[in-house]
Amino acid sequence: MKGLENGLSRREFLSNTSKASLAIGLAGTGILSACAGDANGEDKAVLVTSFTQTPLAYDYAALAPNIDAMTMEIHYTKHAASYAKSLGEAIADEKVDTNKPLEDVLAEVSKYTTKMRNNGGGHYNHELFWKVMAPNAGGKPTGDLAAAIDSSFGSFDEFVSQFDTAAKTRFGSGWAWLVVGADKKLAVGSTANQDNPLMDVSDFKGTPLLGLDVWEHAYYLNYQNKRPDYVSAFWNVVNWNTVAERFAAASV
Repeated sequence: MKGLENGLSRREFLSNTSKASLAIGLAGTGILSACAGDANGEDKAVLVTSFTQTPLAYDYAALAPNIDAMTMEIHYTKHAASYAKSLGEAIADEKVDTNKPLEDVLAEVSKYTTKMRNNGGGHYNHELFWKVMAPNAGGKPTGDLAAAIDSSFGSFDEFVSQFDTAAKTRFGSGWAWLVVGADKKLAVGSTANQDNPLMDVSDFKGTPLLGLDVWEHAYYLNYQNKRPDYVSAFWNVVNWNTVAERFAAASV
């Protein structure tokens, strides 16, 4: 399977990705019908996450040499799949209404068990991670997203520097994030373990646009203890089309 090309228009991207991928992930949950009834439903659907694992949009080897095939396969089929399976158990045990998106559960995750927090976060984080990467990607964003980055950070290079610092200095396991805050401004930060900025228990809050997994299982086979090298390589595979679509939806 091929990843998205950077030249896709916003309408093409929504048609090819939002409708197709979300239809696979959300079929039978009631979420699609809920989104369809909203005048901004097509935009908002970009921000909706299913409770089940969705297929990768590219082959395991497609992001090499930045992320090697074996790491991708193990990461997707073992680690991420385990989070999805355990999340399914948690929602059954805790009688969660899956007609609403996972984002709603995470927003009040303090009401649920540790199992829900860890696996709901782990599933959401990985579903986003796969989408914000693509083969033949990287480079720099354009349009409204580029302007927002310049406005919030001063320049793209300064944004990258702050994001790199968040990723490299996260002690132990966790994630680095670019988010849109409640004030519609962009911000960079990190969370521990499988927490994310949607959670009511998180000190760093916002709608995630871009997330980088800095758990060792995400990079150790290729980079060993050299997390900074992995973080630097990440920029070669960032799918700015997806990030821009998420920004447009979150900014409405």
